[in-house]
Amino acid sequence: MSKSLRLIGFPNSGLLVFHAGIEIGFFENYATPVSLEVTPSSIYQLVNLIDGKFDIACGAVDNFIAYQENAGEETPKNNPDLAIFMGATQIELSLVAGPGIQTIEDLRGTEVAMDAISTGFAFVLYKMLDNAGLRPGDYSLVSVGATPHRWQGVKDGNYSCTLLIEPFTSQAKALGYKVLCSSRDVFKNYPGQMFGVMRRWANSNEDRIVGFIKGYLDALNWVLNENNTDSARNMLLRHMPQLNPKTVVPALETLKNPETGLVSDGLIDREGLKTVLELRSKYAANDKPLSDIEEYIDETFYRRVINLPKH
Repeated sequence: MSKSLRLIGFPNSGLLVFHAGIEIGFFENYATPVSLEVTPSSIYQLVNLIDGKFDIACGAVDNFIAYQENAGEETPKNNPDLAIFMGATQIELSLVAGPGIQTIEDLRGTEVAMDAISTGFAFVLYKMLDNAGLRPGDYSLVSVGATPHRWQGVKDGNYSCTLLIEPFTSQAKALGYKVLCSSRDVFKNYPGQMFGVMRRWANSNEDRIVGFIKGYLDALNWVLNENNTDSARNMLLRHMPQLNPKTVVPALETLKNPETGLVSDGLIDREGLKTVLELRSKYAANDKPLSDIEEYIDETFYRRVINLPKH
């Protein structure tokens, strides 16, 4: 039996595609068994991808860029050699507030929970608050980790707000928490997650990464097929027991919406990637202007699966 490809992703409804690929056998169909680990944070994910504990990561686009530019919040042992090779999701990030917070202005002087404060979706938060007149220093960011940890911190009253994604946004709304702002209010489109890999590993494992792409796209088609809605809903409930039959319905609808969820063909959103670079250039301390998205992309393997014209 082939050695399992080691995949790491964030705890969200998008993991449904991986669960389908593993349980139904889509990855095995291409002799590419996959093992999945859920990451507690972007720091853990990227450091361990670069240092070789994992083969492929599915995560926020800015994280791959940050660590490739040696601007991550921790320094890996190995030199970064990262490439984004396929798209996973578009995203709707919702700024969800705890009790007593009615407007963004109410966040002044409070602590805001984030995964990391200088990578990932932090710059989306900066833009939201900037648009509402709050500047860095008007609030404090606290690095808490992945969405479940941040959401729990808001529920426990430790933080004023955080950015949530599905299925956590639906949970928050069902419990009466207020959404102050959505990324869709600020950006026409913002890429959620993409797949990243170390180029050295990918170039030495070309057949495995191609098998992964084929299996992923088959699993993706299964999730998006309306005939499989009941099975997909049950699978999501099984793997995310914090959901319930009421919140799983909007969570799955959001996941299947191409504007807020799964990218139906795995294509990299180049315009969205430009937005990510613009935000990083504005809000992060960079040694150089970041504008060339092609520096961070390698579609060689994707082109072996999909007849894709070169850019």
